[in-house]
Amino acid sequence: MDGLELILHPVRLRIIHAMGGGRMRTTSELCRRLTGVSKATVYRQVALLAENGVIDVVDERRVHGAVERRYRLSPSRPVIEPGAATAMTLEEHRKGFLAAASALISEFDRYLSGRDADPVADFVGYRQFPLWLSREEVQQLVSVLTPYMRELAEKEPTPERRPYILSPIFFPLEEAAEAPPPGASSDPKAQP
Repeated sequence: MDGLELILHPVRLRIIHAMGGGRMRTTSELCRRLTGVSKATVYRQVALLAENGVIDVVDERRVHGAVERRYRLSPSRPVIEPGAATAMTLEEHRKGFLAAASALISEFDRYLSGRDADPVADFVGYRQFPLWLSREEVQQLVSVLTPYMRELAEKEPTPERRPYILSPIFFPLEEAAEAPPPGASSDPKAQP
C-alpha cells in the first residue's frame, strides 16, 4: 500500500490525529477515543499503520494474559510530499479531501460530546474568509504560514498545553471570478 492510500482513509486519519503531539496510546485507548468506530476496525487500522511504519510500538506489557502495546507516530512516517500531490489524480484529491473532512467532522463531534466542551472559551473557529489573491499573494501566504504551523506542530505536550487541530483548507472558489469594481466591498452585508 502506498503512502497516499495509507493516509487518505477517514479512520486512519483519526488515529493519526489522536497520536499527534507526541502522544502515546494503546489500541484500547484509541477505541475509546474513536467513538462510532468498531473495535475490530480500530485494531485492523492500527495494525495496518504499524505494518507500514506510520506508528511504532513504544512498549508492551501483559494485561489479563494478553499483550498490550503502546504506539506513537513514527518520526519517519509516510507523508504526502509535494511531488506526490502533483501526481495525484483529481479523484485522489477528492478522496483525500473527503477523508480529511470526515476525520475533522468526527473529531469536532467528539469534542462537542465532551463534558467540558465550551466552544467560546476554547476559541473554536470554523469561519470561512473568501480572499481575493493573486498567484504571488497565495505563494506569499503559504510561505508565511507553513513555517509557523510547522514550528507550532513541533511543540511538546505540557500540562499548560491542550491539543488543537488546525486544518487549513484552501482552494479557489471558482475557475475565473470577476473582480468587484474598485472601492466596492466584497462583504455582501456591507452592500446597501
